[in-house]
Amino acid sequence: MIAELCELFYSTTADVGQFEEVTAGDLPEQFKALLAHDDHMTVTVEAWHNSLVTLSVLGERHDMDYYSRHIVLSLQRDGAPVQFGIMRIDLNGLPKIVRMEIESQALPLGRIMIRHHLMRDVELDQLWRVTAGPALRKYLKLERETNCFGRTARILVDKKPAVELLEIVIL
Repeated sequence: MIAELCELFYSTTADVGQFEEVTAGDLPEQFKALLAHDDHMTVTVEAWHNSLVTLSVLGERHDMDYYSRHIVLSLQRDGAPVQFGIMRIDLNGLPKIVRMEIESQALPLGRIMIRHHLMRDVELDQLWRVTAGPALRKYLKLERETNCFGRTARILVDKKPAVELLEIVIL
């Protein structure tokens, strides 16, 4: 899933970073709290940082019934970036109002899905240690090849896969 998502917007996965599979036990405690769960990252990141987040869409694609984008979530209180993400969304399984809100780029995906009370489940796929590549360093404002942590996950809507996610966080 990593390569498929990264290569929607980058020529190689290495532009984002070098990915090494890890277990929850391999994660530092703060990253375990941020990543090793089956909840929406928007809610988790906002609770961790005690701040709402704002969404910056770096790029988007429309491929038939799929809408993809890569994003940065930043803290509303000071603008500090805290999460980089790439998502591919199957628009077919979503109500029209939800599709319109996602494509408007005004709010993070998790907040939209929660606000519309969609029957959804978040499935954690894999946890990752990520050595930041040039794109990740740029968008998360990292000065060197920093180790970050992330996850791949799926969101099911009405028990059907609707979203594939790569989410990378920093503290």
